[in-house]
Parts: sequence; structure tokens; C-alpha cells
Amino acid sequence: MDDYRLIADGIAAAITDGRLRPGEQLPTQRAFARSRGIAASTAGRVYRELVRRGLTTGEVGRGTFVRADRRPPGPHVPLAEPAGTPVDLELNYPVVPEQSALLAAGLTPLLRADALDAALRPVGAAGTAAARHAFAELVSGALVSGTLVSGTRAGASWRASPEDVLFAGSGRQAIAGALAALVPPGGRLGVEALTYPVVKAVAQRLGITLAPLPVDESGLLPDALAAVHRSTPLNAVYVQPRLQNPLGGSLPAERRTALADELRRHDLPVVEDAIWSFLRPDLAPLAALVPERTILVDSVAKRLAPGLSTGVAVVPAAFRDRVAAALRSGGWAPGGFALEAAVRWIGDGTVAAVEEAKRADATERQLLARELLAGQQLRSDPCSYYVWWELPSAWRAETFVAAAARESIAITPAGAFAVDPRVSPSAVRVGLASPPLPVLSRALETLARIARSSPEELLE
Repeated sequence: MDDYRLIADGIAAAITDGRLRPGEQLPTQRAFARSRGIAASTAGRVYRELVRRGLTTGEVGRGTFVRADRRPPGPHVPLAEPAGTPVDLELNYPVVPEQSALLAAGLTPLLRADALDAALRPVGAAGTAAARHAFAELVSGALVSGTLVSGTRAGASWRASPEDVLFAGSGRQAIAGALAALVPPGGRLGVEALTYPVVKAVAQRLGITLAPLPVDESGLLPDALAAVHRSTPLNAVYVQPRLQNPLGGSLPAERRTALADELRRHDLPVVEDAIWSFLRPDLAPLAALVPERTILVDSVAKRLAPGLSTGVAVVPAAFRDRVAAALRSGGWAPGGFALEAAVRWIGDGTVAAVEEAKRADATERQLLARELLAGQQLRSDPCSYYVWWELPSAWRAETFVAAAARESIAITPAGAFAVDPRVSPSAVRVGLASPPLPVLSRALETLARIARSSPEELLE
């Protein structure tokens, strides 16, 4: 075994048996090299190995620290499974009280023997003609309170064509199909430096290298995208222009236009993740500006319920055959029953009614978070179901997550979203959607109390 791995094994053992505790800082690489009598390059390999194993995390300008959550990076990602703690502010699945009754009513006609027989037959990525028309309207943002609205510059002017619509078993599978079609194994995908963790896992499985794209308080920097592409060419880009996860914001109109210009100038295809876009139907998709090279991906899971996970991809003609082939070969075709149920819920106004209820619910929860976390550095959108929290200087993300876990509250450290695990801000994402409002209120009050305390006081 390589010497650096033997050294990493020793550090790992110290972490496992508690000699190195969660949140504890390791020496600088230079100091570590001196203390062990090894080359600086070897020390760097040791530290990279500890990050790879999920045992440590690096924070820019602060150093390397023992992780509180020691799950290794890779196919298992922090947001992929329930946290298993009483108050889960990691997963973010909104459920409003009225949705079950609405969904049940829409299912009644589907339970007739003839309708059920048709719905239980297999369908391919192209779905059915009825499904393509229904989902084209849905992802176009044309359904507001159960009625069609006229086209506006703000958002409803773009319309997906039914012939461009393909389906997958979930939004995640639609993303995987799009990436598999656009980026070959060993290729490079540009993503926001803090991005949806599932994309990190999908890229690893597909052999895709992620290239982090710099962001600021307004989102992705188009000029930085161009610079990254010029340095080492990208095959495609993945972005969330509306309600970006985890930062919560949306690209301003001028930034979206500039991004579209750069994509067109460099002939880059883009996967636009629109999973949360139903909370901001007033904002135009990137697909409205550069439709010929944008694959827009959406799902009904957030709109309706976690178990209703039909995914949809609006794919321009240039990529349609490749995406359809990727969905077929990946085994990512939709379920016929779920697809037919979604079509009926779209057609009878159920989806629009649930969307409207969730927009009101998200706004209420966001106001609650702003009230109970007043004075903290928060970033989000007034319509978002999550908050990005830049922690007080006394706290690091991993230490704060450990303190919250002691109070039976699960939150997500910035490292879960960082494309480069060695570069992670001192921040956490707090999901607001899953617990009932009274439980959410108590959890936020507890997190505010933790933030006002010191790590030494709470973690000793």
C-alpha cells in the first residue's frame, strides 16, 4: 500500500476512536509534513485521501476539519435518503393538507377496469400523445389557478412543443438521461460551484468530470463560464436559473440573457433544472432565451408528492434521439400508471390547485424562518422552501451540524453541495418544507439558540 494511504489510515483510526473529534482542526499541510518528516506533496495526498473518504472537509481560508457526518462522497449523497432524526430539515418534500383529497378525486376515474388496464401497460420515453400535450402546458408555466394565462414577457410567453417532450421515471432520471446524452464518459460538465448533490452522484456514475463554475450573490457568472470553457472545453452545462438549490436565488433577467449569449457563442448545450420553478411561475426559463440548445427538466414530485415521481424533459430536435436512447438504455422510462394519473391531475386542475397552495405555504414558512432567524446571514427567495445560512464566525458548518444533531435536528452542511470538497463555505442549508409548522418553528428557535452560543459551550 502507498505510504500516504498508511498515514491516512492512522488519521482515520484517530477519528474513528474519538481521539480526533468532529469539528477539530487538523494542522496545516506544511506543519503536518514537518511533524511526520514527509514531503509536502505526500502530506497533500494524505489530506486529499481523507477528504475522499468523507472524514474531513476543507474550508477556504480556514483549514481542514474533521467532519461531523462521516459518510463518504459518491453515489450515496446526504439528500438521497431520509435523515432518520425526529426533525428533518435536510429533505425538502412539501405536503399541504388539502392535496390528498384533491389527488384522490382525480384517481377515481382511473380505477375503472378499462382505464386501469390501459394505464398499467408499459410506455416508452415518448409517453402518450395526451401526456405530451399535458406536460407541455405544465412545464410552460401556462397553468395558473386552473386557467390558461396569456403570454407575457415575464414568464408565460415560452411554450414547450409536445413533440419535444420525453418522460422518465423521476426528475433525477430525466437529469441522468440528459447528461448521458450530452456528455461522454470522461467529458466535462460545467455546474454551479454549489450544486444539487444528486448531480454529483449521477456524474460520478456516468464517468463525467464536474467543472465548478463561480457564482456570486446573484448566481452563476456568465463571464466565468466562458473562462472555464476556454481553459478546458466543456461538453455541456447544468444550471438551476430559478430557485437554485442550495442558494435559493434566481438569476436576474440580465444575467439570464448574458448566460444565454455565452452558451450560444460557445455552442454549448445546457440542462436547465426547473424542479422548483412552479414556485416562481413569473420568471421565464432559460429555455425561452436559448431553446435550440436547452434541455429543460422538470418533475411532479415536488409539485404533488414524493411518491409521484414522473420526470419530464423538453428536448430540442438536435438532441431528442440521443436523450430518448439514453432513457431507454438506462432503464429510466416512466411508469404508465403514474404518467396517466399525472395527466388526469393536470387536466382537472388538481396540479394547479396544489401548486397554488404550496406557493402560499412556502411563503409562510419563509416568513417564519426570517422572523426566527432574524439577525443571521440568510440567503433565499421569498417563495423558496429552503434557506442558505452563512454561519456566525465562531461556527464551522460541520460543527454546527453536529450541534444541531444533538438537538435531534438534521440540516445539511455546505460540503454536501460543494463540487470541490476541499472548497466549502462555512454555511448550511435549512429545508423548510417537511415538518409541520409548529415543529418547524421549534426547530428554528433551537437553531437560532445554537448560533448565539459557542461551539465550545455546546459540544464539550
